[in-house]
Amino acid sequence: MTKPIARASATRPLGDSEPVSAFVRACRRMTTDRTPVWLMRQAGRYMTEYRNLRAKHSMLDLVRTAELAAEITLQPVAAFDVDAAIIFSDLLPPLVGMGLKLEYVSGDGPVIHNPIERPEDVARLTVTSPHETMGGTLRAIELVAAELQSKKVPVIGFAGAPFTLASYAIEGRGSRNYAKVKSFMRCEPGAWSGLMNRLVDMLVDYLRAQAESGASALQVFDSWAGQALGAQDYERFVAPYNQRLFSALGTIDVPVINFSTGTAAYIDRVAECGGDVVGVDWRMPIDTLWERIGHARAIQGNLDPVALLASWPVLAREIDDVLARCAGRPGHIFNVGHGVLPGTPVGNVRRLVDYVHERTSEITKDQKKDDRCA
Repeated sequence: MTKPIARASATRPLGDSEPVSAFVRACRRMTTDRTPVWLMRQAGRYMTEYRNLRAKHSMLDLVRTAELAAEITLQPVAAFDVDAAIIFSDLLPPLVGMGLKLEYVSGDGPVIHNPIERPEDVARLTVTSPHETMGGTLRAIELVAAELQSKKVPVIGFAGAPFTLASYAIEGRGSRNYAKVKSFMRCEPGAWSGLMNRLVDMLVDYLRAQAESGASALQVFDSWAGQALGAQDYERFVAPYNQRLFSALGTIDVPVINFSTGTAAYIDRVAECGGDVVGVDWRMPIDTLWERIGHARAIQGNLDPVALLASWPVLAREIDDVLARCAGRPGHIFNVGHGVLPGTPVGNVRRLVDYVHERTSEITKDQKKDDRCA
């Protein structure tokens, strides 16, 4: 086994363990023949194959049934030449293992029926083995990794970040103003710390188990911190726990992606919390974000997912803009700045993947030619 990857450092020599997939190489800031591309929510509601399964099964059944989750994960790999598969799951099911009652309500999304309201509600939360609570997802990773091994397509495991999970646990559902969670963290600082530390403990165990099951990379989704919090609140109520999480994940021998939305104003602080790759949304140019993060880190992003609804000439221009801003620098993983939207034309997804590969393969060839002539 190779040594753990150093956090936020220059690319280290990998010897016999040198990765063959473009995606993992880019995570480690190694050169690639083309820019790797995968898309958040690349398996989902825009694909007919997924909708057909969803019509027959509940969301929790799809997540918990390993064979179904594996089938959905593989759908976009079969349809497009993506450079990585992300396991089909959701951020919230791990909360069920802590004692929270989760239901996906049609037209209303996920609902927690016994949300955290008082400090004593935090005290009753438990941290159990991920093999007991998320065994379906772990088995699905094993199935997908085995299926894709010959194709050398890596599998990405993932989980929600502590603040995002805490927000759902306290709010009980989606929120516009995050009033409950922001009041709780101010008025009950001891309970807030207890909740966040319990979540970190659960997430470390869960993400480690995903890597052990065959995930070649891990992504942590902080979907709500940037929507709810300014820089000062992030520093006080989130950063210490994210730092603890990414520090613990640093002992796992797979790259870790630190992804958040709405955090452009303090992306440098987000990056300081850890991760080999920083995933960014579309709200600021990717070259500006990379400068603030530092080029010693890989970056993932950052096409606006709405661009995939546009005509091909418009979409191609926006893809070109992202690629031009990265200037062929090692360590860029092309992705959307958030998930693929329902109603996205499948043809646009296919053309995006092919176009990124074609354009960046040409750039790589030109760079090699220039190097020989220098």
